[in-house]
Amino acid sequence: MSFDLFFEEKTRVFRVAELNFAIKQLLESNVPLLWVNGEISNLVKATSGHLYFSLKDEQAQVRCVMFRHKNQLLREPIINGQQVEVLATATLYEQRGDFQLTIEQMRPAGLGALYERFERLKQLLQNEGLFAAERKRALPAFPKCIGIITSPQAAALRDVLTTLRLRLPSIPVVLYPTQVQGLGSAEKIVAAIQIANRRAECDVLIICRGGGSIEDLWAFNEEVVARAISASVIPIISGVGHETDFTIADFVADERAPTPTAAAQCVAQDRHALLRALRDKAQHLERAQGNRLQNAMQAVDYLQRRLVHPAQILQRQTKQLNQLQQRFQRAYAYFKQHQHWRWQTFVQRLQAVGSDFARLSYRQTNMAVRLENAMSALQAQRLARVDNAAKHLTLLDPTNVLARGYSLVQDENGRVVSDASQLTVGAELRITFAKGWARSEVKERGEK
Repeated sequence: MSFDLFFEEKTRVFRVAELNFAIKQLLESNVPLLWVNGEISNLVKATSGHLYFSLKDEQAQVRCVMFRHKNQLLREPIINGQQVEVLATATLYEQRGDFQLTIEQMRPAGLGALYERFERLKQLLQNEGLFAAERKRALPAFPKCIGIITSPQAAALRDVLTTLRLRLPSIPVVLYPTQVQGLGSAEKIVAAIQIANRRAECDVLIICRGGGSIEDLWAFNEEVVARAISASVIPIISGVGHETDFTIADFVADERAPTPTAAAQCVAQDRHALLRALRDKAQHLERAQGNRLQNAMQAVDYLQRRLVHPAQILQRQTKQLNQLQQRFQRAYAYFKQHQHWRWQTFVQRLQAVGSDFARLSYRQTNMAVRLENAMSALQAQRLARVDNAAKHLTLLDPTNVLARGYSLVQDENGRVVSDASQLTVGAELRITFAKGWARSEVKERGEK
């Protein structure tokens, strides 16, 4: 049931629980999540871990509750009289009918403006490219000298020096003492960075301090510090605050470490790990050299077995030469014998052919006479056939026929006319005689 419909029943008598529930629903649905500023008083921490207190100013106060899963996120414990800003929802505790605020977040008073400045500067520098990964420089793997920018009284300095001494005690350390908290600390940090760059005696710089509130760490959120870090020629690692603390210096620095101790670990490798790695490398090199030496020794043995004394080589080659000489002598003797056999065969064949020479000569003469007679007879026969063909051609010559009174009739297309039916009246004809020709026109035609 909605709140309006709930109260439309004018004559209804409500129970207190119903009224409190309706008012609670009205508050929670109409009052948004909001920030409230005030002073803490009447603080009570229940055994459940929940915090109950009043938030007041000069004119009024309101009950508040901050449940355990929310107050565990507070950086520092709260106390009575502390000025704070809380993000809360307005509600009603139904059992007692008390109006109260349920706290979601809490911060010291005035931090809202600081957070706004922080986000505005962060966005500005990010747009300028000061946070870009491509402009960040790599830290040296084995720095020759490490510079530290912090307060000489800071606990962070002791942590860094202890870590460096345990990891690589041989690396010299230069301290650039400076104020890291309070009025004017940002300008002093900038001056320390400039001094370190001007002296150029370190390969890497550590800017560090311990954890604290946002006001304590604010020097590292100043624009002058961010630009000094960006302009530094020496790579800078930022180790400011605890792991959950983030400052503008962290984003601009070439490397961000969650704590000062972690910053020292980033710039100085663990000597024990280096010694172990060096021993491993030495063992690996020793094994590799041993394997290489064994392989070389085996190669020498193999080559030594292949190496033969020159006298042995000469003896072997002399033996091969003698064998080749013997093979040549045998081959020459066989070739000579084979040629002798061939010569004797040719001689025998020539002697056998010599006895038939006269008979073959007579036969050749006889065949020549027979060939001449046959050629003469064939020629006479061919001449007689030619004369006979000439006589036949003379008899078949059309001109001889025309001489006997016949004529050759052709139409205008040159075709020979042998049938009157092929002609039309008026057609022109060419008539060829034995001597000369004449052109005529068909006047009349008839069948035989």
